[in-house]
Amino acid sequence: MYKIESAVKLKEIMGNYFLGMKDTTKKYAWCTSVGPAELLRSFGFEVHFPENHGALLGTTRTAGDMIPETAKFGYSNDICSYLTADIGSYLKKETPLTKHYGLNGPPKPSIIVYNTNQCREVQDWFTYFGKELDCPVVGICPPRHLDEVTKDEIADVAAQFKSMIPICEQASGQKFDIDKFRETLRLSKEATALWKQVLMTARVSPSPISFFDATIHMGPIVVLRGTQIAKDYYTLLLEELRGNVKKGIGFLEEEKCRIYWDGMPIWGKLRSLSELFIQNNAAIVASTYCNSWIFDAFDEKEPFESSAKAYTEIFINRSEHAKEKILAGLIRDFSIDGVIFHDAKTCSNNSNSRFGMPQRLRESLGIPTLIIEGDLCDLRFYSEGQSITKIETFIEQIESAKVFL
Repeated sequence: MYKIESAVKLKEIMGNYFLGMKDTTKKYAWCTSVGPAELLRSFGFEVHFPENHGALLGTTRTAGDMIPETAKFGYSNDICSYLTADIGSYLKKETPLTKHYGLNGPPKPSIIVYNTNQCREVQDWFTYFGKELDCPVVGICPPRHLDEVTKDEIADVAAQFKSMIPICEQASGQKFDIDKFRETLRLSKEATALWKQVLMTARVSPSPISFFDATIHMGPIVVLRGTQIAKDYYTLLLEELRGNVKKGIGFLEEEKCRIYWDGMPIWGKLRSLSELFIQNNAAIVASTYCNSWIFDAFDEKEPFESSAKAYTEIFINRSEHAKEKILAGLIRDFSIDGVIFHDAKTCSNNSNSRFGMPQRLRESLGIPTLIIEGDLCDLRFYSEGQSITKIETFIEQIESAKVFL
């Protein structure tokens, strides 16, 4: 059976990250997953990402126990299930961090920072915890749904970054050091460049990494951006995957078709879905989601402006036109035979099937598309039997179409 050997090191790194949260002498910042972690690290903060905790609740299938607690508190069941699972975990005083790492919960923050480049839910989510934990909250609110990111928009967001500095200084007890910021940004840039190269190895057939592998191996680029640890890990992983490419080794011996996954993972069904595609010799080799942590714009020479650009130009923050153009490029680059759109019922911002994009891609590229309904954490929205039938039928259609080409 194909294995990525670097996963052993990954488990150690992620374990150390969570176990490090037991150290109450450190100061912690909470941050959105696609937020200014580099600036926070430059002040000496250890960084916790509530969305990562939400994904953990989804993966361990404990989210379903937490979400009803948040509903009782007045939150709607159709808003972000990361939010409802995470707040529910806090209200219920239960977390998988206890079983796996001996933690009572996430570390108490000295500051909470959000960026609405993904959605407005993070603003409400983080503001709730700011009030609950008596902690300063600061937010960055970039312009949304952009075709292109202009100089004026970069200047606006860069100014918002700079306005965080006095609050970070007060919360950390440290004066801002531009050289430390440049250093964390440099490390982040180098790690994200390596992560991009990791994902690009999947252009080769047979691919050495699947979408499902990537959702696990993306851990350090999410929670350890701006550290040498993340850079070293992706150096190791990239070396292994390139070695497998040279040997002609992939996670499938034969790829009958290559598929693009658009949207969020279904965290509680990663294993079963991965096995389903492998059983059908279908390789999911690229995704919108895993590409979210590629930040080509980072530049330590212009740390504020480049951070503003990188965090504003992300896929989820772009217009339908820009998204369609990006998707078309990835479909061509990865030799994709079909696209699966995951319509996550509590994540409208990262569900790209709602405004006709699947139809437009079929018309412009002649690419088959499929929409499956589900959610990132709330499995009440996911019908396993129906989804399996739709996916297997879709794979058969792709294979049949290829026969006649």
